[in-house]
Amino acid sequence: MVLAGTAVLARARTDGADRMVEADELLAGLQRRCGGDMPGTVAVPQLLEVVRKSRNLGLRLARTIEALDGDEIVRAWIEVLPGDDGCLVEVINWSATPRPPETDHEAAARRIAIDRDMADLTARLDPEQRPLTVEVNAPDLAEFERALQQGGGQPWTASVTFTDLAERRPAHWRLLDGARCRVPGSSRDWTVTLVPLGRPEPGSAGFELLLVADAPLPEVQLAPPEQASLPPGFGRELTPVLRQPIARIIANAETIRARLAGPLADEYSDYAADIATAGQHLLSMIEDLSDLEVVEAEGFTTAPDSIDLADVARRAVGILGVRARAKDITLITPDGQHQPAIGEFRRVLQVLLNLVGNAINYSPAGSAVTLSLGRDGERALVTVGDEGPGLSPEQQGRVFEKFERLGRGSEGGSGLGLYISRRLARAMGGDLTVESVPGSGARFTLAVPASD
Repeated sequence: MVLAGTAVLARARTDGADRMVEADELLAGLQRRCGGDMPGTVAVPQLLEVVRKSRNLGLRLARTIEALDGDEIVRAWIEVLPGDDGCLVEVINWSATPRPPETDHEAAARRIAIDRDMADLTARLDPEQRPLTVEVNAPDLAEFERALQQGGGQPWTASVTFTDLAERRPAHWRLLDGARCRVPGSSRDWTVTLVPLGRPEPGSAGFELLLVADAPLPEVQLAPPEQASLPPGFGRELTPVLRQPIARIIANAETIRARLAGPLADEYSDYAADIATAGQHLLSMIEDLSDLEVVEAEGFTTAPDSIDLADVARRAVGILGVRARAKDITLITPDGQHQPAIGEFRRVLQVLLNLVGNAINYSPAGSAVTLSLGRDGERALVTVGDEGPGLSPEQQGRVFEKFERLGRGSEGGSGLGLYISRRLARAMGGDLTVESVPGSGARFTLAVPASD
C-alpha cells in the first residue's frame, strides 16, 4: 500500500485483455523500448505477470519488477490495483543501473538455448559424430531423417552439403559449429549448432546436433473448395484445444523478437517475427473454421438489437489502429455521426473488423481507409473503402466464395472471412456487397435493417 506522502512517479492503466491503454511517459517509454505499442499488450514480462495475477485474483499486489531497457537494467517497485475492466499500475520507486557485460560463456549458453527452441532437427551423436537418435519437426527433413537412420555407421556430415566450407568432412567439430549446409529433401538452407558433451575433453561423450532453418517453410495453400472436407464439429472442437498452445507460441516468439530476454542477433529476431506471424495466421484460420461451422449450421440465427453503426465503425477502427499505423495507413471514421440500425453488435463488429483488416492488408503505405455511413430505403449502410489495387469484374464475382483469398496477390488468410461476413450480414436481414475499379481501390458495403 502507498503510504501517505509517498510520491507516485508514474501511472498506467490496462484493460481487460492486459493491454496498456494509457500511461505516463516513464512507463509508456519503457513499454515502447521493450517492443510494445500504445495501446498494446504489456511488454515487460514481469509487469505483465503481476497485472494478470491482480486482474484474475481481484487483489491489490505490490512487488519489485525488473526489465532490460537497452544497456540498463530497470528495477521498480510497483503497485497494481484491479478495477472493473483492467488495472491501475502505480510506480513508487524506480532505478536504472548499467547492465553488466555478458561473458563469453553466457553468450554461448544463450545462443544454444535459442537454437534449441528454434531447431527443426535435434540429434544425439557419438564422439565420431555418428547419429544415435534423431528427432525432426519439419516435413522437409523427413528424407534427411531417413538418411541419418540408414547411414550405416557414417557420420552425419556424409549426408549433407556444406555451402561455406571447402572440406566435405571437416576434421574438427569447431569448424562445423555455425556452418551452413543443404540437406536432401529440403530447399531451405540450414545453420548447424554442435554442442560438445563430456569433460574435460569437449566431445568425449558425443555431441548434440541442432539444425536451424534460415527461412520458414513456404505457406501451405488450402485445398480448393471441392477438395475441402471436414467432419462435423471439427472447428468448434479444435479451436479451444489449439488456442492456448498457439497463443503461447506467439507470446514466446514475440518475447524473442522484442529482445526482452537480452541482446539477440538480427537474424534470430527476424525468424522469431516470422514464427509469431505464422502463429497469428494459424490462429485466425482456426477461428475461421469454427465460425464457418456456426454460420453454416442449420437454423443459425443472430440476436438482433438496436445498435449505432457509427459507434461500431469507430470501435473497429480503434481496435485496428495500431496495425494501420504500422503500415502508415490513415483510418478515417464517421466522427460525430450516428446511424441507428438493427443487428447483433458483436457480429456487426466482426464483419467490420474483417473489412477494415482486409483494407489495411491490401492498401499501400501512405494511403487512407475510409469508413462512411449511408442509408438506402429501409437499410442502414456502412462502407469501407481503400486505395489498393482494386478488383476486376471477374474477381468481384468470386470474392465472397468460400476459400477465395480476395484474388489480390499471395497475401490473405483462410479465404473464409468475406464468405462468413456475407453469411452473417444476410442472417441479420442485410447484405454485403462490393464495388471496385481496378487500380482505384475497392468499396465493401455492409447493409443491415435501419432503425428510426
